Amino acid sequence: MTDNAPRQAIALTYDGQQAPTVSAKGDDELAEAILAMAREYEVPIYENAELVKLLARLELGDSIPEALYRTIAEIIAFAWNLKGKSPQGFDPSPAPLERDITPGG
Repeated sequence: MTDNAPRQAIALTYDGQQAPTVSAKGDDELAEAILAMAREYEVPIYENAELVKLLARLELGDSIPEALYRTIAEIIAFAWNLKGKSPQGFDPSPAPLERDITPGG
């Protein structure tokens, strides 16, 4: 079975203040150029065809829809983690386990 669907790529920009926005999108050759630029600048690439289909409906400069906030936030957090980054004020150390100090607990 062959897949003749065009290759698509969507680039998002996130400033840490506003919702991520679509900064580039394209099919086939333009998609390959977007991916090449991401590789050149060591931008993590996340592949998900269904998510690309949803984001491809947006215009350049559009903010992602609220329904995708959690999904995109998880991808951004993963990408930041790969690059050793974290949001300002974030403490990456694990929270201490709570202990039950009641009698018999």
